[in-house]
Amino acid sequence: MKLKPQPRPTRRPPRPPRTFRRPARGAARSRGAQRPRKPLRRRIAAHLPSLARAGAVLGAVAATAALGALLNGPWLRVTDVTFAGQHHTAAADLERVLLEQRGRSVLAVDTASIRARIEGLPAVGEATVSATLLGRIEATVVEHEVAFVWQTASGRFLGAADGTIFAALADDEALPAGVEPLPQIQDERFVARLITVGDVIPAGVVGTALRLFEIDPAALGSAASQLSLRLDDEYGFRLVSAAPEWQVALGPYGLDPMETETEAAARLDAQVAAVRTLFATRAEADIGWVDVRNPGKVYFRAKG
Repeated sequence: MKLKPQPRPTRRPPRPPRTFRRPARGAARSRGAQRPRKPLRRRIAAHLPSLARAGAVLGAVAATAALGALLNGPWLRVTDVTFAGQHHTAAADLERVLLEQRGRSVLAVDTASIRARIEGLPAVGEATVSATLLGRIEATVVEHEVAFVWQTASGRFLGAADGTIFAALADDEALPAGVEPLPQIQDERFVARLITVGDVIPAGVVGTALRLFEIDPAALGSAASQLSLRLDDEYGFRLVSAAPEWQVALGPYGLDPMETETEAAARLDAQVAAVRTLFATRAEADIGWVDVRNPGKVYFRAKG
């Protein structure tokens, strides 16, 4: 048997070596060329709070709990209140304000509010309030200085320079030390019967009273050693002399909102000059009543 010749196999050219090309920036990476990722432990730790932050949170929670325990617990409670410096202020008024704090936590005491309430009392000008961790509240008051004595049909009162009536005196009570030389005004007006502690005399009325009290009898041409001051509904302010005995009606002051202080002072100067002229022309001892409400027309009445 004769075999047929078989064709020879053709040789394929050798394949060139495969080279790795880095993908262009921004191109999607193939699954077989992924960059190695961070370990799982590091990735989880990145999402957990740091130890310092966790400690700060725990500290804040602990501080809040401790503060709540101090505010609501039996510790640091107000057990004692004291006050000093009062003379015309009733102790009961101060106790009423301070004793409300007894039993409260010292940390919850509002000393500014307490001070404001104490300074709202008529006789108190300034106050200081402090709270100690020992459970004590201490208050010190500085009272108004007495500027005048205001006497009405209802009683005698002490007043401050701003017109505030801050203390009442009993009928048989002597004036406090140092008050005797101060202005004393006898208010005979009907409305004066309603004056009580805490009321405020209008500034114009008080200012006029203090100026009239400073008038020297010699400026009126009078031989009197002392003058007293009265106020009524008909004649307004009156200067009264006991020896020699006479009265001078000056009219109301401080009630007319249209009259300025300068105009009021000029009117008073004209009235003083009118009385001085009268006493220079007639014997003071023979005159019992003088009306200078209108300084341009002076009326007088002789004694007897």
